[in-house]
Amino acid sequence: MEAFVKHTGLVYPLNRSNIDTDQIIPKQFLKRIERKGFGKFLFYNWRYDDDGNLREDFSLNYPEYDNASIMVAGENFGCGSSREHAPWAIQDYGFRVVIAPSFADIFYSNCFKNGILPVPLAEEEVQQIIEHAEKEQYHITVDLESQEVYAEDGWSASFEISEYHKNMLLNGWDEISVTLTYEDAITAFEQNKA
Repeated sequence: MEAFVKHTGLVYPLNRSNIDTDQIIPKQFLKRIERKGFGKFLFYNWRYDDDGNLREDFSLNYPEYDNASIMVAGENFGCGSSREHAPWAIQDYGFRVVIAPSFADIFYSNCFKNGILPVPLAEEEVQQIIEHAEKEQYHITVDLESQEVYAEDGWSASFEISEYHKNMLLNGWDEISVTLTYEDAITAFEQNKA
């Protein structure tokens, strides 16, 4: 997994709350088991019409958000079923960060397992970012080491994250990688048991 230390990117504002995992990646696309190729199905029911054509009225299809890598949305992001395909789709589309006032617990954990940084910020801070990004292209930086989000215009906010999750992302570790950091102790234990 790619380590995450600091990321500067274009903001995609999705001013909606309670976005569930079935909207992030609809159930009909869950048949595949590999982690790649899900980005084209991200928000499928919102991005495409019944004939599979891109909808002009959904903001992710707007050219000004091409190459956005930081999504900012409303509260309770990732609620619904516990499908790991949701962060797979978000990451495969190109997002490295999701900022929201709150996240569903399982989705939040799944983000770390897949190299995405979920950043909880206060509602008013989230709305400031959204309002700015809806008016013009807005780039912000997310610094995991300092636990700060900031923009060139001087705006900034700090966020909380557990040391465990922070270390996972800073080192590019998934749960297996974390276990392997104890390889010497595991080997010594196994040798003593033999």
